[in-house]
Amino acid sequence: MGTDGREVFPHRGGVTAADRRRVLGHGPATVWFTGLSGSGKSTLAFAVEEALTAAGVAVYVLDGDNVREGLCADLGFAPADRTENIRRIGEVAALFHDAGLITLASFISPYRADRDRVRALHPDGGFVEVHVDTPLQVCEDRDVKGLYARARAGELPGFSGVSAPYEAPEAPELRLDTGRTSLAACVAAVLDHLHATGVLADRHLAAR
Repeated sequence: MGTDGREVFPHRGGVTAADRRRVLGHGPATVWFTGLSGSGKSTLAFAVEEALTAAGVAVYVLDGDNVREGLCADLGFAPADRTENIRRIGEVAALFHDAGLITLASFISPYRADRDRVRALHPDGGFVEVHVDTPLQVCEDRDVKGLYARARAGELPGFSGVSAPYEAPEAPELRLDTGRTSLAACVAAVLDHLHATGVLADRHLAAR
């Protein structure tokens, strides 16, 4: 029996984090982009993915809508469902981190406690919280999916920033406003942070 009474017995292999870094040429990280709908989280995450891939880095984006098509297709948007959604993604991100990858997670993730729980799954420094701190009015003016109009009309109850709370990070590793800062500059800020913390080597930024 496992420690919680279930028949679960985790097995640890002999491949170490150092082994994975030697093979991949870089360290692991989970970069967690949080912010309101329309803040630019997904656009930024996929742009960072392109830049890292071009630099020879093993990277993958976990995006809110994409994940809800499969892994979390059974979940709605009630508070408990939102918490479970982030719990599942956090566990996946932690596995990817253990595999030595850089994971770019793009989720509104409105509750601070949920994000802190994901951080706790990672070793110190392994979780990079990026608050895409684009003002609500800018997000609403963009309304790229037409969601704010529907939320204002009462068609989307529990919509973060309108009819449900969004708990902004208190001390994120990075705070970026895509309404004021260009996409290229935001990408550079993420890459520079990963380089400064030792995840990326000099050569990964050489061609930038």
